[in-house]
Amino acid sequence: MIVLGGAFVPTALQAESCEGLSKLVSPTVSITLANTIDSGTFTSLESTMSFPHVPAFCRVTASLKPTSDSDIRIEVWLPMADWNGKFLAVGSGGWGGFINYDAMAVALRRGYATSATDDGHTGAGASFVVGHPEKFIDFAYRAEHEMTIEAKILIKAFYGREARYSYWTGCSGGGREGLLQAYRYPDEFNGIIAGDPANVRRNAWALWLAVQTFKDSDAYIPPEKYPMIHRAVINACDANDGLKDGLIEDPESCRIDFKTLECKAADGTDCLTPRQIHTAQTIISPATTRTGKVLFPRLEPGTELAWARLAGGPSPADLFLDQFRYVVYQDPKWDWRTFDLERDSAKADEIDKDIDDLDPRLASFAKHGGKLLIYQGWADQQVAPGSSIEFYKSVLTLSANPEQAANWIRLFMVPGMGHCSGGEGPDTFDKISLIEQWVEQGKAPEKIIAAHQTAGKVDRTRPLCPYPQVARYNGTGSIDDASNFTCRLPQ
Repeated sequence: MIVLGGAFVPTALQAESCEGLSKLVSPTVSITLANTIDSGTFTSLESTMSFPHVPAFCRVTASLKPTSDSDIRIEVWLPMADWNGKFLAVGSGGWGGFINYDAMAVALRRGYATSATDDGHTGAGASFVVGHPEKFIDFAYRAEHEMTIEAKILIKAFYGREARYSYWTGCSGGGREGLLQAYRYPDEFNGIIAGDPANVRRNAWALWLAVQTFKDSDAYIPPEKYPMIHRAVINACDANDGLKDGLIEDPESCRIDFKTLECKAADGTDCLTPRQIHTAQTIISPATTRTGKVLFPRLEPGTELAWARLAGGPSPADLFLDQFRYVVYQDPKWDWRTFDLERDSAKADEIDKDIDDLDPRLASFAKHGGKLLIYQGWADQQVAPGSSIEFYKSVLTLSANPEQAANWIRLFMVPGMGHCSGGEGPDTFDKISLIEQWVEQGKAPEKIIAAHQTAGKVDRTRPLCPYPQVARYNGTGSIDDASNFTCRLPQ
């Protein structure tokens, strides 16, 4: 026997039985379950959901304790037959606290060995951080790293060989986790898919919007007005890309004057009061200091139907609020109405620095041969799309060879897509096949064909283009067919 990464692994390349994996323990690793699950529908006691059509697999659950204050729960699923020889780790979302069974089931159906973690705690929210600085580190990056180490150990023990390729996929919090892993552990994954990465700085932006938009009741815009505002934005900006199709292809070029919606008489659902006009303008404006320095980019035009997530009130969503009441001030009774953008964002940045904030210095990941696919919805109502563009541009600036960076990193902006999925745009595409072709065949994605579905039926396809290119209509053919569009640099 030898020790590898804190767990014991057979020295011979002899595959272990599923139940035999329970013996692979160490002072920091406890295997709590190792049994075979038959093919069919999988239902876990830890989840109320069922996952149909999964092949037979070896299910391993474990508790990892890299520090005395850690309690990281992970699951590793290993196909009993037809393993594709690869490993796919899946991220979580929000503040974690759960195992992403849905994404694991998708990976398993594709033949992958797969793993997920609860990020070192159970339950929603960030209350776990109070008095537990090590758990904050677990949440940020250590849980995902320790999970990956253990999953690779179990893969080798079970199959008698290592995975040929290792991948990461995640959106929102999972997108942020993927970028943190690329920076901190650049040789861990061959390819990373990071969707709508939730840069932790967005929490200050969200709190700033809350103070600006519903601390004063007169500033509040009721949701019944959102469709009217959305129609006005579409009418103002839809045709900027040369095609009137209900989608804003390039929101950065969109400028809307909400004063055109001002009520001429009594307030109603078809107009905005002067105070509401100010609110609407604030929502699609960047968060800035008193001197005009941009701290976080704006919510883009086209998101109006989902404004409730940020501006629905009567208090900020816990997802954003928890950063300050638990991480910054460690006081569950902290009053969000006292939030000051410059003061409190600076405090948050100091705490998050070197722990949970994204670092664009990815030269080591590139040198290792890693490929990074980032995608971001232009109509994302939780993460300002410009934050992904800022990160991408920073990576290029810091790259040893910016001209060659497209060989290993690409950003795709998705018109009309909300946070990770949904919205009016084409939000469905096979991300895993894209990263496989890039890593395994050297075929970098020149464009991505994405689909929009209504009631389960595809009613529109469009090409997604590597930023800064945008899709332009060729002038003939159906506007719902991707083949009639070409990726071009904006004029």
